[in-house]
Amino acid sequence: IVKANIWMRFPSKILIKMGEFKAITFDSLFESVKALDWGSWIPVDGKFTVIGKSVKSTLHSVPDCQAIVKKAVVEKLKLKYHVDWFDETGADYKIQVALLNDVATLTIDTSGDSLHKRGYRQNAMDAPLKENLAAAMIDLSYWRKNRILFDPMCGSGTIPIEAAMIARNIAPGLNRSFACDSWERIDKSLWKQAKIEAYKAIDYDFPLKIYGSDIDPDAIELAKENAEKAGVDD
Repeated sequence: IVKANIWMRFPSKILIKMGEFKAITFDSLFESVKALDWGSWIPVDGKFTVIGKSVKSTLHSVPDCQAIVKKAVVEKLKLKYHVDWFDETGADYKIQVALLNDVATLTIDTSGDSLHKRGYRQNAMDAPLKENLAAAMIDLSYWRKNRILFDPMCGSGTIPIEAAMIARNIAPGLNRSFACDSWERIDKSLWKQAKIEAYKAIDYDFPLKIYGSDIDPDAIELAKENAEKAGVDD
């Protein structure tokens, strides 16, 4: 979980899959959710919210599904911790119930904010390209770090910056936080060690030729600022 959040460039979220099952009644949804081992992740003071979506499923009322999942998780945690009330003052555990063709998938979000938010782009021009999408486009292209990259309409610099980060082997999640930072089950030392390893993996020596231009001088200034924040302004 730690390495996936720090290193993966293309996903939006890293999710823990808790279970998957068919659910065509609210009773079956409740019992199946209650049977899952929520206590292995959520501590007694854990704050847990439930989000949901439903596509082509009998249980099409998302608010009702969310309420039932919340109740089922509470009932399961009551059995584990032998309490009747949860203060929910601890770390955040966002649960999602996703229904597709009457199959329910239950997950816990480890990332929090979408992974496209690297932390270097505080400001952007109109219609900005998401960082993870830019990284995926670069990966699908013919460009490799020994070639020249030129983005003639670079805007706030997302494509050149992501290319430089790929070439430098800079972990995209190195300078941001995640929902699971403060989870009890994930030892703090794992984060420290993973970040040390990520810093050591950065390659500053390979000569790169990455260029960007734009008709808007404000875009160029913004791109320069973002490149500096990302550590690739050189």
